Amino acid sequence: MKQLKLILLLIFLPTFLGSWDISGSLLAKEAAAKRNSLAPILPGADQPEKYLPLLKGKKVGLVANQTSILTQKDNQHLVDFLLENDITVQKIFVPEHGFRGNADAGEVIKNDTDKETGIPLVSLYGSNKKPSEEALMDIDILIFDFQDVGLRFYTYISTMHYVMEACAEQGKAMIILDRPNPNGDYIDGPVLDPSYKSFVGMHPIPVVHGLTMGELAQMINGEGWLKNQVKADITVIPVANWDHGQHYSLPVKPSPNLPNDVSIRLYPSLCFFEGTDISVGRGTYFPFQVYGAPDPKYGAFTFTPESINGMSKHPPHEGKTCYGTDLRETPLSHQFTLKYLLEMYQKSGGGQQFFNNFFDKLAGSDQLRKDILAGKSEKEIKAGWKNKLDAYETMRKQYLLYK
Repeated sequence: MKQLKLILLLIFLPTFLGSWDISGSLLAKEAAAKRNSLAPILPGADQPEKYLPLLKGKKVGLVANQTSILTQKDNQHLVDFLLENDITVQKIFVPEHGFRGNADAGEVIKNDTDKETGIPLVSLYGSNKKPSEEALMDIDILIFDFQDVGLRFYTYISTMHYVMEACAEQGKAMIILDRPNPNGDYIDGPVLDPSYKSFVGMHPIPVVHGLTMGELAQMINGEGWLKNQVKADITVIPVANWDHGQHYSLPVKPSPNLPNDVSIRLYPSLCFFEGTDISVGRGTYFPFQVYGAPDPKYGAFTFTPESINGMSKHPPHEGKTCYGTDLRETPLSHQFTLKYLLEMYQKSGGGQQFFNNFFDKLAGSDQLRKDILAGKSEKEIKAGWKNKLDAYETMRKQYLLYK
C-alpha cells in the first residue's frame, strides 16, 4: 500500500508542482500590477539617473520656472539639484510669469539674476521669445522643464517651440524632462488655422491637444513645424508610472491664476472669456473658477476683482461688483464645453460687441465667433470642427509616449 502511494505521488507530483507554479506566477503578476498601480508618478526631473550622465562636463542652459521641481526630493528646485550634483549651469531661460512664477499674465519679463543662485536669467517673454545665438554661444546642452496644462493657448508650448528652433539652428542638443498633462485624458476644440498663428497659438492643433510637452515636441519635429522645417536634436525623459487616462494633481501651481486642479480643468472652457469683456475671476483667490461682469443680468453670484500682488495687479473690472456663476464645486471629470460662453453671449445681447480682438487668436480662427453670431448651438458648432479633430487624432497617435 505504501509503495502504491509513493508511485502515485511520483506520478502526480510534477503536475501538482506545475499547477502550483502557474498559479504562483499569476499571483506574482497580480501583485506586481498592484505595486505598479501604487507606484508614484515620476516626472522626468525625478529620474536623474537618466539625465545626469548626459550633463557631466557640459555647460548647461536651463529653461525653467517655479514648476521645475523634483517631487521625490521635497519639491527641491531643479537648478538647486543640478548645482548640488556639480552640474555647470551657465544661465537660466525663463518664460511668461518669470522664473519664480509670480509675474502677471502678459507682464514684461526682463533679464535679471536669480537672487538665490546668482545665475543669470534670460527672458524668453516679451520682445525676445527665442534664445539668441549670443545667448546660446556658451551652452553645450539645454534642459527644458515646465509643467504644462495641455492647452494650445498656454504659452509654455510656444516657448518650447522657439527653444527647439534655436537649438536646431545653432546645433545645440536639448533634453526635455517630461511631465504629466492634467488635461491629457481627451482632445477637443477647434483646430488652429495657420493663418491665425500667434504666441497663443503656434501649431495646427486643437484647444485641448492631449499631449505632454515631450509628445508635442516630437510632433513639432515630425511634422516639420519649425522654421525652414529644421529639426531639433531632442532627448525626452518620459514620465514613469503615468498614462493619459490617469489624474495628476499638480504639486505647484503652473501660473499665478491657475491655483488648483479645478481651475486647470475649467481653463479650456473659460479662457475664451479673455477675448470678451467677461471676467474669469482674475483679481480674486478663485480665478478660472467663476465668471461674470458688472451687470446683474449675468447671474446671482457676485465677486469683486481687486489688485492681488503675484496674481493679478490690474484685473478686468477692478473694484467693480461682477455678477455671474460660481463653478468652484465642479468635479475634476469636467471637460471642454462652450456652454458658459454661449450663455454669457446670449445674456449680453451685444452681438459683435461681445468679442474683442483677442478672441479669434484664442479660438485659432474667426469661425467660432461667426458660428456664435449665427446663433448656432454647441452641437452644431462642434460638428463643424469634427473632421479636422478626427484627422488630428489620427496624427497624434504617431507621437504618443503614453497609452
